[in-house]
Amino acid sequence: MKSLLGTAGLVAVLAAGAAGYAALQPCAPSVQKARALGVPVGAPECAASSGTAAVEPAGPPPPAVTVESARKREFVDRLFVSGTLVPREEAQVATRIDGLTIVAVEAEDGDRVRAEQVLARLDRSQLDALLAQNDAAAKRADAAVAQATSNIAQAQAQLGWATSDYDRAQKLASGVMSAATIEQRQTAMKTAQAQLAAANGALSVAEAERKSRDAERQELLVRVARTDVRAPVSGVVSRRSAKLGATASSVGEPLFRIIEDGAIDLEAEAPQQSLARFAVGMPAEIRVPGVADPVLGQVRLISQEVDKATRTGKVRIALSDVSRAHIGAFASAQVELARREAVSAPAAALQRDGPTARLFVVREGRVEERRVTPGIVEGDEVEIKDGLAVGEKIVARAAAFLRTGDVVRTTPEATVAAGT
Repeated sequence: MKSLLGTAGLVAVLAAGAAGYAALQPCAPSVQKARALGVPVGAPECAASSGTAAVEPAGPPPPAVTVESARKREFVDRLFVSGTLVPREEAQVATRIDGLTIVAVEAEDGDRVRAEQVLARLDRSQLDALLAQNDAAAKRADAAVAQATSNIAQAQAQLGWATSDYDRAQKLASGVMSAATIEQRQTAMKTAQAQLAAANGALSVAEAERKSRDAERQELLVRVARTDVRAPVSGVVSRRSAKLGATASSVGEPLFRIIEDGAIDLEAEAPQQSLARFAVGMPAEIRVPGVADPVLGQVRLISQEVDKATRTGKVRIALSDVSRAHIGAFASAQVELARREAVSAPAAALQRDGPTARLFVVREGRVEERRVTPGIVEGDEVEIKDGLAVGEKIVARAAAFLRTGDVVRTTPEATVAAGT
């Protein structure tokens, strides 16, 4: 009996062990694979019944990338230049008469003056004395003319009488008058003729003297007029060098400098390779020191000469508002060279390669590398001249680990500028 029970128990134990081994067999490959991937597996998972199928663990998800849609927008091509504020045209006012003292100054720096306005006055007392002398000399010349005219009248009367007397003597010559008497009357006529000629000569001298005095007076009046230093043009006084009590001179520093019509330009220097891109009339924004808002302007003049040492050329930009501009001050400007509609891409998405660049486009969940031609850079966006269409999804930031054909997972697009 004991032997029989012992045999039956051994059979039951062996059967139970076989069932347990069979139940664990399906878990073994999955458990080994999960552990190889680093996934922890608990004991209950291995104790599952033999009728339950093992679940394969999922692989790692594809990398996530942020994308933006290519869009069309306006790009403005600008060129930065800097230089100095200068007068467009400057009149230098100097005295035209030397040796006189400045007795009055009628204009100051910053004053707006009109053409022919008196800016300073010189001492004219010496010239007034010369005018008085000229007046006296002119009166003497007038008296000499009058006297010469009177002498001519007398000489003419004397000549008329002597001529008539000589004519009568010739008619009565035969037996009435002697030859000596006739010769005397002839001599008297010739003397009267000589006196008339002398009187005419004296009148010519007196008249010449009068004309000389007139010319002298005219010269004095011109010199007197020059004692008033006048503005040759209308504009703004940029510098006053005239000082009371100083002796005026036509050489050296001018008494005044005037900005004609108050017009001011920015004289900027541009690299020689950029000069060809400028054109007269291009709009510009000028930054003036101490002024918060930019001043509008436009290109007025492009120099045809390039400095041999610096290889730069001059560009003149006219300011539309000069109320707060001061000549000699530093200023900068952005000149608008071009304005056009084009496809836009984030600057961070590009990998530069000389004149071209590379970026990644996502199509149907896969990465595609594109060669594009960049253009104008404005802020954090770049103009794409070719190689990209509006609406295509661009990887917002260039990533070295991406390759053409890679499967990626896109995140929501970055927020673009308002209104696009």
